[in-house]
Amino acid sequence: MAKNQFRMLRSALAGVEAVEAQTHHSFSRHTHEQFGIGLVLSGAQKSLSGRGMVEAAAGDIITVNPNEVHDGAPIGAGRSWRILYFDPEIVTHLSREIGGGAGRQEIPHPVIRNGAIAARFESLFGAVTGGGADGLLLEELLLELVADVIREDGDREERPPVPAAIRTAQALIDDDPLAAVSLADLARESGLSRFQVLRGFAKATGLTPHAYLLQARIHRARRLIARGTPLAEAAFASGFADQSHMTRVFVRKYGLSPRLYAGAFL
Repeated sequence: MAKNQFRMLRSALAGVEAVEAQTHHSFSRHTHEQFGIGLVLSGAQKSLSGRGMVEAAAGDIITVNPNEVHDGAPIGAGRSWRILYFDPEIVTHLSREIGGGAGRQEIPHPVIRNGAIAARFESLFGAVTGGGADGLLLEELLLELVADVIREDGDREERPPVPAAIRTAQALIDDDPLAAVSLADLARESGLSRFQVLRGFAKATGLTPHAYLLQARIHRARRLIARGTPLAEAAFASGFADQSHMTRVFVRKYGLSPRLYAGAFL
């Protein structure tokens, strides 16, 4: 792959997306609706996670949980990785099965240094994207990888709960991400001042209210595009001014364009 290139690959598993990347791009804070499990192939990066700043280098497994705010910047010239994104239902269901009905709701570690797990990821990625793998093999590889990353023990710090007033402000955005909303609206709904909402929202979620709203809209756009909605229609239906605006936000958050993303579902 050339430098600064992202590829969305066809996936043999429903609810699983496969991406390859080689880039020196620095990502701003954003979230995914899915679980992500990836492998750094070359170079290194530093990123925000639910446990603060972490670093990952070639051979390391990287993970992200749904709606976990994170970013990413290269250490040195750039880095490359492969990653699989899983619809939340896939991982939570497998986690319950692995844990005997009481599975974890999150992957505990943002970075895992384990050669056996890295090799298992490569096997699953190859089977998902290579074509020709039968269903039993895919099922086995998926279950084994999720078991590996879910059962990694350690001292993961519990994140403090989001204050009730901020949850109320979040709900105003979540309930209708297409609506125009102001700080005054959020303040009135939560019973806080505009300044308290701004500072409290950023502290609790890692995003300002405006960034959170844009993230909610781009999540909606991603789902529509995956279902085959034309790009211009997806932009309008997600609250963006036009397709160009949606594209700018999409690329800034995910590194690849909506058109490339859509191509994996044709």
